Amino acid sequence: QEEPLEKPPYSYVALIAMAIQSSPEQRLPLRDIYAYIAGRFPYYRGCPKGWQNSVRHNLSLNPCFRRLPRRSAGNDAVPCRGGEWAMDPAFQDMFPGGDYSRRRRPR
Repeated sequence: QEEPLEKPPYSYVALIAMAIQSSPEQRLPLRDIYAYIAGRFPYYRGCPKGWQNSVRHNLSLNPCFRRLPRRSAGNDAVPCRGGEWAMDPAFQDMFPGGDYSRRRRPR
């Protein structure tokens, strides 16, 4: 029998920030945030879907995340269904030096 995987020591805010900050454009659609988290942390691959609800909840209610209009393929000017998420510029250095175990509150 396999040993259960240990939950990563990061908050959902930190997991989402990791995903967004790993993107070259610093913005991701929700499905790519899920994919990043599940890809980097095996715990979430076999975990019930509740964690995805927690991600959505944090994106919607935490002021450090902003929803952006999604750009359609091949035409950056035309928004399409869905949306992408980015860090609010006021919170960009919330995790100094990439240390996601603690977060700095903006002043």
